[in-house]
Amino acid sequence: MHFFLGLFLRAVLALVVVAAAWSLDAAQRPGQNTYPAAAPAPQADTLAPEGQWMQSAHGHIPMPPDVPAAHASALLVMPADDPAALTVFWFAGDRESAPNVQITASQWDRAGQTWSPAQLVVNRHAMGEQLGFGLRRLGNPVGWLDAHGRMHLFVVATGWGGWAASRVLHLQQVADTPSSALRFEPVRVLPLSWLWNLSYLVRTAPLPLADGGAVLPAYFELGAKTPVALRLDSDGQFLGMVRISRRTHTLQPALLATSPSDWLALLRDNKEDGKIRVSQTHDAGRTWSDAPDLPLDNPDSGIAALRVGGQNLLVYNPSTSNRQTLRLASSPDGTDWTGVQDLEQGPPGQEYSYPAMAWEGQSLWISYTDQRKSIAWQRLSWIHGSPDAQTPTPPTDASTEAPP
Repeated sequence: MHFFLGLFLRAVLALVVVAAAWSLDAAQRPGQNTYPAAAPAPQADTLAPEGQWMQSAHGHIPMPPDVPAAHASALLVMPADDPAALTVFWFAGDRESAPNVQITASQWDRAGQTWSPAQLVVNRHAMGEQLGFGLRRLGNPVGWLDAHGRMHLFVVATGWGGWAASRVLHLQQVADTPSSALRFEPVRVLPLSWLWNLSYLVRTAPLPLADGGAVLPAYFELGAKTPVALRLDSDGQFLGMVRISRRTHTLQPALLATSPSDWLALLRDNKEDGKIRVSQTHDAGRTWSDAPDLPLDNPDSGIAALRVGGQNLLVYNPSTSNRQTLRLASSPDGTDWTGVQDLEQGPPGQEYSYPAMAWEGQSLWISYTDQRKSIAWQRLSWIHGSPDAQTPTPPTDASTEAPP
């Protein structure tokens, strides 16, 4: 009996994988007939050719009381007239996938120059009631501002099964509430597959487009791991999906626009040789092709990429086997990379991982997971002139709590 049951379950799984793969290849949705260019990189004229990145502040973002674990932060730059300069989202609970995990947020106050106390902004039970079906796990929040300055939040959620049975929830800011309230209501589950929209996840920041829309990076993770690009209009409506790579072992694409129509997707890879893979498009995301790998080690770990002022920036773990070092690298073209500095360097067994980046207030902001216990952050400034002529200013810890 058990033998036949096992055969039946394997057959069902195989059917699901084949059907999902077919759905992935067939996913050219309506609305893909227009491909707007990428929005200009922020502050494109602020970085002089000679200079260096220097840390001006650092710390840990406040955690909810009595919550021991945190992971997968995402940074969102707020409108210029908002009291908050940045909002950071992450998931927090007893551990990853624990039943009590909730999506948590904090904001950097412009006036006080500090992070606000943590808010719990998405609860799986309350959100499940609004959606009409149960949620078992929450994770990987990604924030975005539409053309009207309204916040959208994309969250990975599962029912039965693990992360491979995930769906992407699209939430948006409740109308007529201040941004500091951080209240969200569901729009829908993103319609990415006829197979109950299963096995799609998000992790990295959207790429802004010149028309006010965005490309939201996502990935498929059932049997194969395949990155995709989701097109959103200026109101946040889903327009369609394009496959980024023909490889079946890459995930969590981080997008870089080296020109309005030339983009790169830097890809995490779960193979043992531990490199950062690359795909490219020359027509603003209409078609993608695989490119040569970057000569950078990476141990199947999340990365973050951002273009600022003519520099392409990357934060990653420079190893094939561990996450004890977190490094910032720079490239003029997205191909040839130079290490800038190690943001963290710990002893064996420590972990600094899942970075996020944002440019705000003439500063580069970086958040990341620290030991799976808290979210750390750093603020870096570009100091003009020769590095030898600069005297570093001792960094300050502007967090509202002591590091763990």
